[in-house]
Amino acid sequence: MGPQGGRTEQVADAAEDVRGLSADQVAERVAQGRTNDVPVRASRTLGQIIRGNLFTRINAMIAVLFAIIAVIGPVQDGLFALVIVINTLIGIVQELRAKRTLDRLAIVNAAHPRVLRDGAIVAVRPQEVVLDDVIELGQGDQVPVDGDVVSAAGLEVDESLLTGEADPVLKAPGDRVMSGSFVVAGAGRFRAAKVGRHAYASRLAEEASRFSLVHSELRSGINRILKFITWALFPIGGLLIYSQLALGGEVGIRKSIGDGQVSGPLAEALRGMVAALVSMVPEGLVLLISIAFAVGVVRLGRRQCLVQELPAIEGLARVDIVCTDKTGTITEAGMRVAELRDLGGGPNGERTVPREVLAALAAADPRPNPSLAAIAEACGDAPGWPVTATAAFSSARKWSGASFAAPAGERHWVLGAPDVLAAPNSPEAAEAERIAAQGMRVLLLARSSVPVDSVEAPGNLTPLALVVLDQRVRDDAAPTLRYFADQDVEVKVVSGDNAASVGAVARELDLPGAADPVDARDLPSERRGFDEVVERTAVFGRVTPEQKRDMVRGLQQREHTVAMTGDGVNDVLALKEADIGVAMGSGSPASRSVAQIVLLDNRFATLPAVVAEGRRVIGNIERVANLFLTKTVYSMTMATIVGLLAVSYPFFPRHATLINAVTFGIPAFFLALAPNNERARPGFVARTLRLAVPAGIISGLAAVTTYLIVLRGAATPELTDRTAVVITLCATTLWVLLLVAKPYVWWKVVLVGAMVGLLCTVLATPYGREFFALDISDPGEIITALAVAAVAASLITLVRVVDDRFIRRAQEREDHARVAGAAERRGAGV
Repeated sequence: MGPQGGRTEQVADAAEDVRGLSADQVAERVAQGRTNDVPVRASRTLGQIIRGNLFTRINAMIAVLFAIIAVIGPVQDGLFALVIVINTLIGIVQELRAKRTLDRLAIVNAAHPRVLRDGAIVAVRPQEVVLDDVIELGQGDQVPVDGDVVSAAGLEVDESLLTGEADPVLKAPGDRVMSGSFVVAGAGRFRAAKVGRHAYASRLAEEASRFSLVHSELRSGINRILKFITWALFPIGGLLIYSQLALGGEVGIRKSIGDGQVSGPLAEALRGMVAALVSMVPEGLVLLISIAFAVGVVRLGRRQCLVQELPAIEGLARVDIVCTDKTGTITEAGMRVAELRDLGGGPNGERTVPREVLAALAAADPRPNPSLAAIAEACGDAPGWPVTATAAFSSARKWSGASFAAPAGERHWVLGAPDVLAAPNSPEAAEAERIAAQGMRVLLLARSSVPVDSVEAPGNLTPLALVVLDQRVRDDAAPTLRYFADQDVEVKVVSGDNAASVGAVARELDLPGAADPVDARDLPSERRGFDEVVERTAVFGRVTPEQKRDMVRGLQQREHTVAMTGDGVNDVLALKEADIGVAMGSGSPASRSVAQIVLLDNRFATLPAVVAEGRRVIGNIERVANLFLTKTVYSMTMATIVGLLAVSYPFFPRHATLINAVTFGIPAFFLALAPNNERARPGFVARTLRLAVPAGIISGLAAVTTYLIVLRGAATPELTDRTAVVITLCATTLWVLLLVAKPYVWWKVVLVGAMVGLLCTVLATPYGREFFALDISDPGEIITALAVAAVAASLITLVRVVDDRFIRRAQEREDHARVAGAAERRGAGV
């Protein structure tokens, strides 16, 4: 791509645009509704939150089952309906907390377009832009609404996020700009032509920005399981009703369990069916997923971390490679001029002061980047030379420049990367490389033979000076990199700076692989070779924005989960392509708008906490899913066997409520919020079912075995028989809880002990036994129940041990294959 610029006659505003809209004109358009009325990001109304938490598949299942108990009684058998109230209230409260956190942080993060009103530039919220506003654009800005360019100075706009076109488009007065595109170079102004929902990208932006918990492997897996359970309820419920009425004869109990209930075969059959189906419904699973996500958002919000798309929390748990920019991420965003080395390259022997030229270049840029800002601070006042042409800096060109009507005649100056502007074997190129190898940033100031906006620019160059910039490494960068190394997360530094300079900074931080930085201009053009080099290399310099994006794609194709961090407009394409895009709060509006996560405190050291939070959320959700799906499987197993044997179902609905609360419901709430640093891996559904299905089947068979032993051929069970089955199932599933809760810490032991104490309290107290219809008067049946539970626990432990060994060996084979492949690629590279 050739250099782009703009003559001063292109920069001048049209006369009618000098003052922009007046206050009266703005008020008139607001009254007419011609405003940019797009919703605030990450916002969901109170009504949507209530409906989303109330009208769920789980609540519908529970409501139908409660309606049956409401008719036949007694009230104790309807305790499970409290789950609807608890699920709804907790879900609403947690989401409202998350909404408040997100909205507060979104306001802090929001870009504020600069509009021309009454002759002055003012910053406004995006929603306050009105039709016909004149809006100022600079490098890194995202276009807020559609409009027509009224002035431009080297204005280049990247529309790839909208059109897929990779190359930036040069904009001249009269050209159209579209909302959602962003400025990669230059500056300009445009008049708003379409605002609000009429703008090109507003509908897409509104949909993409909505508060959502969907579109993730975790939630799609849970939804598939819930759909299966929903359809399984009908045949299993029908089998129970049919078997107990048509096959088992009259169904009843010999001992009264209280008043306020309908008796008879049909009522007893319905109670048994409800007891079975209530246990099949994983009523707490969806609630705990919502709580885990919402609490994760609030915790990250306290660290000034804005989660713009909630599925990003899940993605963070799976990240195994972090690609990071250098400037503004692992080094401070600000710079200072450490040295100005005069090379004596003035034209025709005349004495040219580099400091004067640099000051003039800095003054010619209306929105200087950090490098020019440091130069402006160091060089003082500009000489006041009239500007005749400008060339804005872009990451693709690696240089900027300006032409001046200086006292000695028109002069053209460029400032940029020495390895781009200087001759390859020149003394200034060698000196720049030597300085860069010490971790400094080096720019070359040179005189050009042609105007900087010429198609031949930069033309023939005469070096004038080397500008050495000092970049201070962030104090927290080294500990952050060590954290990722400890967590088996690989870090790659991907920068547009000189490769030697980037490598020196990486070596200072002891980053593995920093000794062999790669210049991205030397990367293979062939796709496979490109991807292999990217996978085995840790440090890259002179990387273009398109190459950053291609690096992310290559790593993803090799089955890596990639997080990209950056703060500049040159990082936007990679941020959008990465599995997780992380932008700095002080970065460009374009980078913040496309990232899923924004670090508002601008601290790279916040990222480990973000990754740890993602792992905590997903790892704990997988734990509680194991518990609730075990409950579902044992309920299906029991209901199917009881239906086929045509015996009375052993539980009342209140028994199911007690078992669910003590063994899974209450413990799962605490486990869902516990610390967890294990990196999540794909295959959530298969991995969860691998434990839940055998554990559930064994638990269900154990309960049925106890039931058939204590029933002794009787047609209907006594309360002592039902109690024995409750004890077997509680003991067996508490053992499953112990297995899932690993690794053990003191509070987990206390938690399981408290659940055992709660169950024993219910069994030991007269009120507890009466309320839950339990009877422990037969010691023989209790011993039988515990003996069967012990056998079942042993079988479940055996299954878990075999599964753990299988997973460990599979992971060892995977790790060995990855290491061998990396070694083979390194050998091929050598």
